[in-house]
Formats: sequence, C-alpha cells, structure tokens
Amino acid sequence: MSFSEESILYHYTDFSALDGILSNSELRLNNVLNMNDASEMLLFMNGLCRAVSGKFRAEGDTERADWTEKIFSEEKEKEFVYSAYAACFSCYRDDAAQWERYANRGRGVCIAFRGDALHKMAVEPLSLETVFYQDDVGGHELVEALYRKIRQNEKPFLMTSGIRESLNHAWAASAAFKHPSFASENEVRLVVSPFAQGFFDVKPRYHIMKERIKKYYPVDLEKMCQAAGTCLEDVLVELIVGPESTQSIPILQDYLHDHGFEKLAGRVTRSACPLRERL
Repeated sequence: MSFSEESILYHYTDFSALDGILSNSELRLNNVLNMNDASEMLLFMNGLCRAVSGKFRAEGDTERADWTEKIFSEEKEKEFVYSAYAACFSCYRDDAAQWERYANRGRGVCIAFRGDALHKMAVEPLSLETVFYQDDVGGHELVEALYRKIRQNEKPFLMTSGIRESLNHAWAASAAFKHPSFASENEVRLVVSPFAQGFFDVKPRYHIMKERIKKYYPVDLEKMCQAAGTCLEDVLVELIVGPESTQSIPILQDYLHDHGFEKLAGRVTRSACPLRERL
C-alpha cells in the first residue's frame, strides 16, 4: 500500500448510507464499472502484461515472455465476469471535490475510518487497494511480484497457485486503476472480486431506484471488526457533516447515542469547506 497504515481514510456518502453502516453494521460494495470504465480495467491488465513480458524479453527469455502473453490473453478472452465491487475512501479530509462528487453535492456526510483497522479487516478475498493513477503500469508492485513467480516456473510452464493468486490480485488492482486526471482524489478502495466464488460467500443484494436497479454486496463490518480484534466504534474516528447539509448536529448526536455510538457522538463536526462559494 502506498498510503500509511496510520492514515485516516474518509468515506464521503449520504445519510442513508450512514444509517446502513451504523444501524446494520454493513458497508455496501458497489460495482466498479459504475465508477470506472471497463476499458480502464483492461488497460491495466494490458499494461501489466507488457511490463512483465518486457522484463523477460530484455533478458532474452522469449519463452517466458511468450508464455506470459499467452496467459494474459487467455484471461482476457474469458467471459468478462471480473466486474469487481468496491467501497471508496479518500485520504483527504473535508475536500471540496469529494463533497461534490460523492456526498450529494455537499449535503451528505463524511465518515472517517482508521486506516490501520481497515487494513486488518480487509482479509481475503477483500483487499484494500490504493488507486493507481499512472498511464504506465510499469511501476506497479504487481509487476515484480508476477515476474518473480513466472521466473520460478520451470518448463513445461504451468499455471501455479501462486501465479493464479497474482492474476486474481491483478483483476482486483485493475478495479483500482483510474485516469491520471483523477489523481487529486488520492483514493483507496476496499475491493472484492465476486468471481473468486470459492472464497466469497456473500450473496448480492439489489437497490431498487426510480431509474434503475443497482447490484451491490454488503459486507458485515461487525464480523470484520471481531476478526480484527476491534469494534466498529473504535474504527470510526469522526463524522463530518457536509457544507451544504441542513442536518442538525444535536439531532445527529441523539441518533448516535440512541444507536450505541456514545464516543462517536462526541466526534461530530461540521465541514469548514467553503463549497457554496465554489458552485
């Protein structure tokens, strides 16, 4: 991870989602294809393939280079069921762009999570992925990891469990790949790839809207906290009410008290972001 585990990660959302997180101890993972274009995921995979095979070609190892390109080609020819699901966080507190894009144009709320706790909670098949914004995938940590595993593979080259694991991780990482123009978001994603059916037993749910039906996967925060040796209230650092929100702070604090979040009720602030002046 490129972000520090001591970082605070900020989830910009609306009050309905806040209620789901606190009342049900659930975090919704939404389809990444609603966040990224599918071409960005394939762009990442193509770039990863070029970087790994390029290292072998530079060494004169054309056999491993050809085999690398072959396994990536087979991956991309499969039915495209790799539409990963994710929840998004930013490393930026009280950020104007985040309020506008993800928190109902500043009328929502920002939930601050401890980065170290989320890291411990994100056990396989979940992963906490730092969004990669560069056009050149060559600098991604997966390049060296996959190169080493293929380098250790002796002829006849076989799809080992280690290479399979790296490819699954690559698809998850591709879900955290965005155009460099979004780099100012400094985003981290909690990602799951439901195609890893052997590991992910959470059933999808559907949110019925006036315009469409959205599919999402709920993850049990209480269960994740227990496995990480913590509790949800200790994971939540702060609640920031949006700069355009009409939410009463005392009523929000009453809500938190009544839902058993006594400490969090004392950590409610209102955004100081001058969003109104930016609109």
